[in-house]
Amino acid sequence: MSRLALGTAQFGLTYGVANRLGRPSESEVREILALARRAGIDTLDTAIAYGDSEQRLGAVGVADWRIVSKVPAMPSGVADPVSWLKEQVAESLRRLHAAQLEAVLLHSATDAWGPAGGSILAGLRELKDAGLVRAIGVSIYDPEHLERIWPVWVPDIVQAPCNVLDRRLLSSGWLERLVDAGVRVHTRSVFLQGLLLMDPGERPATFAPWQPLLTRWFDWCASQGHAPLSAALNFVYAQRQIERVVVGVDSAAQLGQILEAFAQPCALPPADLSTDDRELLEPFRWTVK
Repeated sequence: MSRLALGTAQFGLTYGVANRLGRPSESEVREILALARRAGIDTLDTAIAYGDSEQRLGAVGVADWRIVSKVPAMPSGVADPVSWLKEQVAESLRRLHAAQLEAVLLHSATDAWGPAGGSILAGLRELKDAGLVRAIGVSIYDPEHLERIWPVWVPDIVQAPCNVLDRRLLSSGWLERLVDAGVRVHTRSVFLQGLLLMDPGERPATFAPWQPLLTRWFDWCASQGHAPLSAALNFVYAQRQIERVVVGVDSAAQLGQILEAFAQPCALPPADLSTDDRELLEPFRWTVK
């Protein structure tokens, strides 16, 4: 289980198209963390943009975890990008009651090649040299972002979406390219915000254009005798080059289900059970109704 990382967006936001529970209580957060710890999970994934997730984590005590956090897109008009970046990370450490982050990532990949990109990258390197973060990197939505980043920066860590429908990281060749360059790869969106697990009868009308693809996914799982949870998780876990697979949960019970999903060996779904349609694969584009 050590390749799993616990995503914490749900701790600070009502997050995910399939979320029916809202934010977990402090006692539930403690229970989730305790279960994760017992399972051998040692990494937390959070972000300044995740509401009060960092503050809530700090309140329950996570200083001995490996914490990956993300700084938001730099606002326009910032006169000193380096000072701004350092202040963001200092505030994260304060909220988390931690002395060091495992990694800090740019939440907006465009900051790496934008007008202030040179200053921002210099600031990241200063944070690493000062020992405030062990690694620096970037969170991307699309591997095409790496085409822009690569000429100016080889990050320590890249976080990218990867799931049975979204195989762009694999099909583009970027997963192998990153690993060959010594870049650590973390992936998220293994369940596509729960869409890959959602009962078709509960699926919002927004996703009607992709009903044939989603139906095919559920039909394939049924034909193999696989629970969608097990099949979705095992597909990403089978990509052994991925260092951490980030999963988010609303409750300890959900985390328990994820841990149990490893007990069922799963076949790999066919290669054409996927899409490159960004309107489906990138949740920030969704208008859920």
